[in-house]
Formats: sequence, structure tokens, C-alpha cells
Amino acid sequence: MRTYLDCLPCFLSQALRAARIATDDEALIKRVLDEVGRMLGDLPLESTPPESGRRIYQKVGEITGNRDPFRVLKGEGTREALALYPSLKGRVEASSDRLATAVRLAIAGNVIDFGPDRAFDLEREIEMTLENTPAIWDYPAFRDALSGAREILYIGDNAGECVFDRILIEELKRPVIYAVREVPVINDATYKDAVQAGIDQVATIVSSGTDAPGTILHTCSSEFQKLYHQAECIISKGQGNYEALSSERRPIFFLLKAKCRVIADDIGVQEGDIVLKMI
Repeated sequence: MRTYLDCLPCFLSQALRAARIATDDEALIKRVLDEVGRMLGDLPLESTPPESGRRIYQKVGEITGNRDPFRVLKGEGTREALALYPSLKGRVEASSDRLATAVRLAIAGNVIDFGPDRAFDLEREIEMTLENTPAIWDYPAFRDALSGAREILYIGDNAGECVFDRILIEELKRPVIYAVREVPVINDATYKDAVQAGIDQVATIVSSGTDAPGTILHTCSSEFQKLYHQAECIISKGQGNYEALSSERRPIFFLLKAKCRVIADDIGVQEGDIVLKMI
């Protein structure tokens, strides 16, 4: 997915929010805004939003000296999700289609995102995701792909959301490789975050090697790129991974909630819609 003009003010807003979390020094925050503002003029619209986001969050860390400003929020999000885990498992076990319910719950977890300027009520989002009709629901193709796959590559997104991914992984009934970011960026999941969520109990955790808020393949490690190109079935969670991978020509299933109008328009749905889309 390319960068749209409406992405540019969003980048500046994200930089301000991250800088305020990283430091209370107004001079540093102003410097972040000044330097990111200058960067925006040079961002090519042909690049993906995560490529631009990578540069912006690197700049925030460089100026503030805080490379992981969302660390506390990530831990809180994971603990909140883990507290819900028993009731979420109960929903799956009581369902007539356990896999479909687990997919919906995985999508519900995608609301745990500190990038977009959007507040959320996690328990309300869960109810809405279970009740509302998905805008795109390529579930038959998803189920068929799983049946023919010996192993699944699952590309994670945010910390906290990992708990919801764990519930889906437990229903896949296949070996799963779970990919996370190499280093902290926004509230994206790293190895430590995935372990806190219990992913190590149900999958093999690997780093994609990137420090971007999305799986930009040319920034990933050669080891991950090999896994990616050999994968029979790929599950991609969240907006950042959609932005980075939507132009790929691989059998990828995107699971996400469209949390901004730009991405909703690119997919062809309404803002707020839930999506299971195959490319």
C-alpha cells in the first residue's frame, strides 16, 4: 500500500504523541516536531506507510533518548488481555465453529494499537467484533488453506494483541512460527512481549529482523525472508503489516480492524469494519 496525503498529518500526530510519552522536555518535543515536519516534505508517496513510520520513530528515539516509550503501556495492555483470556477461551469452547470464533477474537485484539489517535474500550470491541458482520470474510478459503498447510507463518502485530493471537493459534492445530519485531517500535510486539502473552507455549517465536512498524521485507533478516518465501500459509495481523505486504503476490490472509479511513478506502470497506481478506 502506498502513502496517501492524509497519512502525512497522521505521521506528525503520531510523532507528537510518541514524543510526549517519551519525554516531558518541551524543547525536545518541539525539536521532534520540527525535524519530523521537515522529513515529511521528502517522503515519497510511492513508499509504504511503515517505511515512513520507521524513519519517524527512529527520529523520536534519537532526539528523546527513549527507544521504547511505549514499554509501560505495552505491559499494561498484555496484562489486561491476559485477564480476559479465560473468558475468551470460554467463548471459543462454547461456539459452534471454534475456528471462526477464534478468528473474530484475533481481529478484536487488533484494536490494541497506540499508533492511530484513537481511544478504545477492549471489552466493548470484543462484543462488537463477535456480533457484527465482517465486511470481508474469506473464511472458506482460510479454512481450506489451513487444511493443506503443514506449517503456518503467523506475523504478529501489537503487544497485548498477542494474547488474542494465542487463542487463534491454539485452534489452528498446526505447527506455527510466530514473527515479531526485532526491536521496540510503537507498541508492536517483540520477543519479550510475545513470551509475556504465552505465545512461546503454542508456537515458535522468531524475529522478523525489522525495526519498522510493519513487515517491510527488504528490512527483514535473510532468515525471516527465507521463512516468508517458503511458507505455505501466511497469516498477517494488523494495519502495519497490511500496509507493508498488501502488494505482495503470496497467499496471505490479512486479519485486521480498519481503524482509519485511508486504510478502509484502500481495502474497500468502511472505517471500523473487521476484515479477513486473502490476497
